[in-house]
Amino acid sequence: MAAVSVHQFAQCITCHAWSPDHSMIALCPNNNEVHIYRLSEDDKWEKIHVLQKHDQIVSGVDWSISSNRIVTVSHDRNSYVWNQETTEWVPTLVILRLNRAALCVQWSPKENKFAVGSGAKTVCICYYEQENNWWVSKLIRKRHDSSVTSVAWHPNNILLATTSTDGKCRVFSTFIKGVDTRDSTGSSADSKFGEQIMQIDLSFCWAFGIKWSPSGNTFAYVGHNSMIYFVDDVGPSPSAQSVAFRDLPLRDVLFISERMVIGVGFDCNPMVFTADERGLWSFLRFLDERKIVSSSARYGSQFSETFGKFYSQSKYGTSNDTSEPSRRRGTAHENCINSILTMKKAGDSIATRFSTSGLDGKVVIWDLQSQKDLSEYL
Repeated sequence: MAAVSVHQFAQCITCHAWSPDHSMIALCPNNNEVHIYRLSEDDKWEKIHVLQKHDQIVSGVDWSISSNRIVTVSHDRNSYVWNQETTEWVPTLVILRLNRAALCVQWSPKENKFAVGSGAKTVCICYYEQENNWWVSKLIRKRHDSSVTSVAWHPNNILLATTSTDGKCRVFSTFIKGVDTRDSTGSSADSKFGEQIMQIDLSFCWAFGIKWSPSGNTFAYVGHNSMIYFVDDVGPSPSAQSVAFRDLPLRDVLFISERMVIGVGFDCNPMVFTADERGLWSFLRFLDERKIVSSSARYGSQFSETFGKFYSQSKYGTSNDTSEPSRRRGTAHENCINSILTMKKAGDSIATRFSTSGLDGKVVIWDLQSQKDLSEYL
């Protein structure tokens, strides 16, 4: 089994983020607070801080690796950058200028900027102003036709990929004079702020999570139509692949290596996608072991059997066909997985450890080192 440990933190988790050394975790228990837990010496998680500044649900949190800062965004249209001073976390206001909810956030690789996706059809690129001691933002406007659901930074710190509920995936230049330098690789540093590098119209439905590969040569994103899309050669003439699967839609993705992607979503079980020598992607298998429930099991009465069937459909997404056994019982997660994060440490070339959180209130830590059939893709 690839799951190393399962931790029940709350009834529901909206988002989570790890400290640089992975000894602490920040998560939102589906309310307006961010709880910070620390792993104690007896391998138990204890709550040490509660970040209280937002008025509505915290929809995104990210913990910077080098600067040890936490950024949070919320449905209250606000964002805060939290700095640790002695034993307390002190918030700094971010000027977002949004009239709709902030939905997602991510630090740039150099941590001198962060991006915020919103329900206002805009993306805020935020940077620090030393003179005023606050974070200001430049907006990418009039590019999206609906809410921005996910943002992902390219390794060069300039390009930003977004997904939206208008069904499209876009890549923008975020070069800001005085913040970024022209020594970035490629021609992206020559583009103006907010310039759209490319637009992909593949999903024709809500698009959710998006991630870049470690090299930045490929990115993958998922839609609400049970498909995952892989895009190479970012620019005027990109090449794209789409992989369809029979199971429930995905919500987020993560590149483990250049040839392996993990997708998580409504199926409550991480899915492994791999690329062959020709670069063609396909679904390999589910990551978690499953305890098969026999379809021949009978209940005490016809009513209880029918009720159990409909309950399983509503909670676990099981099929109407009684000949197909349930596939979602006995897995580490019991509800939709909405977030997946790498647990890669500084100096590691491959991220074999990662974590997932979901609507069941669990955080599960996974390790692929023991999966022998996946070693050739690492």
